[in-house]
Amino acid sequence: MDVADSLGKSVLKALLGLVFIASAVLKIVGLDSFEIYVYSYHFFSLNFSFLAARAAIIVELVLGLGLVSQTLHKLYWWGSMAMLLGYTFLLWYALHLGRTDSCHCFGDVLQLDPKQSLVKNLVLMLFFLLVHKMESWRTPFRWLMLCLFVMASSIAVFVISPPDNLTSNADPEQNLQVELFDDLMAMPPLDTLHLDEGRHIVGIFSTGCEYCQMAARKLSLMQQFYGFPAENITFVFLGNEEGVARFYEKSESARYRDVLYPDVVSLLKAVNGNFPVVVLLDNGEVVHEFGFRNMNEAEIKAFF
Repeated sequence: MDVADSLGKSVLKALLGLVFIASAVLKIVGLDSFEIYVYSYHFFSLNFSFLAARAAIIVELVLGLGLVSQTLHKLYWWGSMAMLLGYTFLLWYALHLGRTDSCHCFGDVLQLDPKQSLVKNLVLMLFFLLVHKMESWRTPFRWLMLCLFVMASSIAVFVISPPDNLTSNADPEQNLQVELFDDLMAMPPLDTLHLDEGRHIVGIFSTGCEYCQMAARKLSLMQQFYGFPAENITFVFLGNEEGVARFYEKSESARYRDVLYPDVVSLLKAVNGNFPVVVLLDNGEVVHEFGFRNMNEAEIKAFF
């Protein structure tokens, strides 16, 4: 009976480890949106949110691998419980804020709101209580395995998806054809928006572009955090009215002044066929241009 009980607990513990590993892998697959979710709480700057998101994934991977290995039971058990409790407090905070968006616990594959994720965490903690009193496998390499888990997880996460603030400086995105963009501003419908007066942010998006939606979400969060004047933000869309409505719904962005640009060919030429493009205008002059990967929170904040 003891052997069967011990085997059952070992299997349950390994399954819990696989849940952690699956959660970490799915977060890596949807890392761009997970980064924005971390940033949305404004505990960290955008750049530090890139690192915080990866640190959370690395911890989850290490704990998952450790649970599967059946070594250092107390360390991995307490680490897992601490992580679940930390996420649970964050979810309570999300509910306090009135948030109902996905917590990205399993990336973009399984959408769970804070209430559903709280239930999931409580169930996992109950399972962990069932395996609380277990003996570790006494392998002499258990500490070496821990070091290898940490190294392998860290290298994998940063190689698979390097943080944008480390890669964008080496490969800046320069898509805007400034002369063609100036021509667009001088023609309808942009000529009536007074973009040549004062400071403006212009986001040029395709309504069906996922990265455009995430760029709009970043801008919306920055405007919310720092109080930029909403009337100085304009979204220029390639698409149709239905696409614009879906864009705002999927991006969870605030709604700003927006226009559908009718001359598709001219707009595509101005952005060199690349979306999104975010432009900072000072009295009609292009001061900065960003793509999704190299959006610079400090420059946008300082601009206003």
